[in-house]
Amino acid sequence: MGNMQTFPMAGFMLAVVTFVAMILLGLDPVISLAVLAVWTGSLLIVAGGPPEAPKVIVEKSFSLESMRGLIENSATPMMVTEKNTIAIANAAARRMMGQHMIGQDARMAFRQPEAIALLGKNRNGRAILRGLVRRQDIWEINRQSVDDQMAVIELINQTAEADISRAHTDFVANASHELRTPLAAILGYVETLNEGAESIDTPTSKKFLSTIEREGKRLQSLISDLMSLSRIEAEKHDLPSDIIELAPLVERAACDAAGTNRMDRLDLSLNSDPSVQGDKQQLEQLVRNLVDNALKYGSPGSSVQVMLDLARDNHARISVVDEGDGIAPEQIPHLTRRFYRTDPGRSRASGGTGLGLAIVKHIVSRHRGRLDIQSDVGKGTRVIVRIPIAETQSADTDAGETTQPETTNDVLS
Repeated sequence: MGNMQTFPMAGFMLAVVTFVAMILLGLDPVISLAVLAVWTGSLLIVAGGPPEAPKVIVEKSFSLESMRGLIENSATPMMVTEKNTIAIANAAARRMMGQHMIGQDARMAFRQPEAIALLGKNRNGRAILRGLVRRQDIWEINRQSVDDQMAVIELINQTAEADISRAHTDFVANASHELRTPLAAILGYVETLNEGAESIDTPTSKKFLSTIEREGKRLQSLISDLMSLSRIEAEKHDLPSDIIELAPLVERAACDAAGTNRMDRLDLSLNSDPSVQGDKQQLEQLVRNLVDNALKYGSPGSSVQVMLDLARDNHARISVVDEGDGIAPEQIPHLTRRFYRTDPGRSRASGGTGLGLAIVKHIVSRHRGRLDIQSDVGKGTRVIVRIPIAETQSADTDAGETTQPETTNDVLS
């Protein structure tokens, strides 16, 4: 429909006046009305504009240059292929697979059967590639066509998700095994006692009951550690807000871990009294776990040193040193893994759950600290925890308090 301009009212009024004059002059009313109609019609024709031209929609086609601008700065590795030849690769893809892939056939660039099968059919789809860059890597390749000539290839890193899934699977398997072992002993001895209650003498029955009690306590400790680990992991992103004085806490927790039977082996050296922003219960658990491990795996009768002082960069430093058999260097990076044991038989015999250092690692991580382990085979092990000093005390330390020099070559665990 044409565009309607403003109606010429002045012309219309003139037509009406003319019509009235013709009537007053005695002209035929039909002729007068016809003149008014023609005049009004001509005014309407003049008021109407030309018809609007139809809009032409021009579809913009994608060019290689426009695609380059779209994908270049994406953090996800992306490529654009033209007739299955890689024409463009963004910065992330070039860092991952190298500049040389531009101009190659995409199938040759990936050299993976799954990728070749997907790209060879020239269709949209996804495939999983393993070991594309590193041995354990898992990538998802996603191909989507742009037009008859071009397609976009996107690479999505699935390694982290696979690692989490594998860790969950390993955790469930290990936890099931650890729970099954004491339960089997408990049920086996209880069954024996029930079946041969009359024929089993008192010393044997006491031995069986002692084993049941020991395995029951081990099972209780394992469940308690699992619950602690779960709570700590759930809070790992929440920095504690309480201000804690470390010296009395370390002394109290170390004495609790030693108990009356092992107190003579404990050598406390509290050279400073720093305050940290922390969770009291978790910090006590950290110290108890470290001291208990040192007492368990140190040489019988040897002393265990527990030291508290100040380290560089406004950190409080808790050190626990034993005089045991030590740990081989290749095992140190694995010590904080759940259920990892350097000597499974000895650990179970001493009542260990295999979760002590895993709990320590997560507590240190929640407190934004650092855990270091150093060990010499045949001499002993030194575990060091560094936790940032609370800001209120940090200024006092900077004002003039000296710190102890670092004396160990720490190994990150």
